[in-house]
Amino acid sequence: MNKNIVKIVLIASILLIFISNCTAAENEFGIVHAWSNDEPATVEGMILKINEPFTVKATIESKIDGKIAVQLYEPGVTNAYEVVEGPSEIDEYIKNLNIESGWKTTYVWKLKPNGDWTNGNAPINLFVQFNKAHDDVRMIQFTIANPHILDEQYSSFNIIPTRTASDPSSTDQPPSQGSPGFGAMGALLGIALVVMARRN
Repeated sequence: MNKNIVKIVLIASILLIFISNCTAAENEFGIVHAWSNDEPATVEGMILKINEPFTVKATIESKIDGKIAVQLYEPGVTNAYEVVEGPSEIDEYIKNLNIESGWKTTYVWKLKPNGDWTNGNAPINLFVQFNKAHDDVRMIQFTIANPHILDEQYSSFNIIPTRTASDPSSTDQPPSQGSPGFGAMGALLGIALVVMARRN
């Protein structure tokens, strides 16, 4: 029985490591991790109301000596968000000059929908450019979150944005409480338990 418990703990640990690392994008010049409200990118199924705050976070690590530029941007024509707090405005570059290999930093932005775009999805993207030399450049870019913005005003009594993966128009769903990827991890643990039980 103790061997089975050890196997379960080992499998759970491996799955947690895999899930936490699957948020990374990497190339030979650097590594980028990102989250929205502490959920790993790309976050889908997020429902927001006008003026409802949420956070996006990015950790950038350099493998080179050189320069790094970071930009939070919206791919749509209409700007759906405004920055409440953060190191830059949307579409503004953060420039890191004369960095060394091993340099690592984390940026956090607090955003809210401004009401200019509603009843639809509005992705928020991250762009990172690593410059080893003037003509030796590598880029990483991806969507951090793809929220659906309702045409409703946010009430400060709702602290956590509503999430639902099935129906973006529904706001009756309770906020997500579990850790990201827990459902998949639970399913895999269940399968592992069945396999171990049949072997015994």
